[in-house]
Amino acid sequence: MAYEATGKSAAEAPGFWGWLNKRLPVDFLWRSQWADYIAPKNFNFWYFFGSLALLVLVMQLVTGIFLTMFYKVGEATAFDSVEFIMREVSFGWLMRYLHSTGASAFFLVVYLHMYRALLYGSYKAPRELLWIFGMIIYLALMAEAFMGYVLPWGNMSFWAATVIINLFSTIPVIGPGLVEWIRGDYGVADATLNRFFSLHVVAIPLILLLLVALHLLALHEVGSNNPDGIEIKSKKGADGKPLDGIRSHPYYTVKDLMGVCVFLTAFAIVVFFIPTMGDLFLEKANFEPANPLSTPDPISPSWYFTPYYAILRAVPNKGIGALFMLVAVTAFFFLPWLDRSPVRSIRYRGWLFKLFLGLFTIAFLGLMYLGMQPAQGIYVTLSRVLSVPYFLFFLLMPWYSKWDPVKPVPERVTFHAH
Repeated sequence: MAYEATGKSAAEAPGFWGWLNKRLPVDFLWRSQWADYIAPKNFNFWYFFGSLALLVLVMQLVTGIFLTMFYKVGEATAFDSVEFIMREVSFGWLMRYLHSTGASAFFLVVYLHMYRALLYGSYKAPRELLWIFGMIIYLALMAEAFMGYVLPWGNMSFWAATVIINLFSTIPVIGPGLVEWIRGDYGVADATLNRFFSLHVVAIPLILLLLVALHLLALHEVGSNNPDGIEIKSKKGADGKPLDGIRSHPYYTVKDLMGVCVFLTAFAIVVFFIPTMGDLFLEKANFEPANPLSTPDPISPSWYFTPYYAILRAVPNKGIGALFMLVAVTAFFFLPWLDRSPVRSIRYRGWLFKLFLGLFTIAFLGLMYLGMQPAQGIYVTLSRVLSVPYFLFFLLMPWYSKWDPVKPVPERVTFHAH
C-alpha cells in the first residue's frame, strides 16, 4: 500500500483502512501471521496440505451450517430429513455431497500433512508442541467425523455407532456404565442422536477452531520446518532476516492458490460425478433407514478409520483389540521422543529409517483396505501380519533411528531432489 513508503503505520493511513486499524489490529494480524511471516525458500508440494486442510475446514463449517437448517434430529425424523435435503431442497444434494465428500477430503489432506511430518521430521524439537496440537486436532476430527457419520441415521450409521460405542464396554469397572452414558439410553436411539448432534454441530467445531489457532500460533513461534530439516533462523543476513527465508506473501500465497485450484478441480469432479466413490465415501447401506433387525455385511466404518478397525478385528479378544487400536492412534503423540536421529529429514537419513517408514506405509495402506473387508479368513490373517510392522515402526524407533547411518546435512537449504 502507498502509506508503507512513508514509513507510517496502517493506523495512520487515510480513509476507512486507517480508521479500522485504529480500532482493530487487522493490518498487524495480517502481517504478523502471514504477509511478513518468513518461511523457508525450499517448500515443495508436500507443503500444500496444511493450507488445504484449513480450506476444507472452512468448507465443512459452511456446508454444515446449511445442512443444519434442514436436518431434524431424532430417530423418526433424521433419515427422512436427509432425504428431504437431497430431493426437495434447492441444491440440497450439492450441499450434502460437498459435506460428505469434504469429510473424506479432510482426512486425505490431514493424512498427507501428517506423512510429510514423518518424511521431514517436523515433529522433532523444537516443534514437539506443534505436533501434539496437530495430533489433538486429529483426534477431534475423528470424533467429529464419527458423530457426523451417525447423524443421517442410515443403516450403516446405526450399526457403526452400535459397534464403536460398545468398544467402551471393554474399559474395566466403568465400561458398561460409560457405554450407557454415551448412548443416553439402553441402546443407540433418540437420545444418542441428540447428544451426537449437539457435539457435532457446536462443541467439537469450537474445540477444532481453538486447536487450529493454537497450532498456527505454535507454528509461527518456532517457524516452519523444511525438506532439508534445517533451522533457517541460524543463518541470518545483515538485516536480521534468515538468508534462506522468504515472505509468505506473495510467494506462498501464489503457491497455495495453485494447490487450491488443483484440489478444487479434483474435488469438483468427485462431487459431481462420483460422490459415493463406489461405496467408499457413502455406502449403499446408508441410503437405507436404520434397522436394528438388519445387519449390513460387512459392518465397517468410513475408510479413514479402517486401519484401526482392522487392528481391532485382528485380535481375538475384544478388550485387547480395543487396547491395541487405542495404542495404534496414540503412538503418534510420542514420536518427538521416540526418534533419536541427529537429523530430521529423510533426505539425510539412512536405509534403516527408510525401510521402517516404507514398511509402515505399506502396513497402514494395507490395513486400510483390510478394514473394509469381511472379518474372516485371509483378511484377518493379513491384518495380523500387517499389524506387526505398524507397531514395530514405533516400538523400535529409539534404536533404529539412533543406529541409522546418516548423511552430512548442508548448512544452507537445497532445491534439488535427493
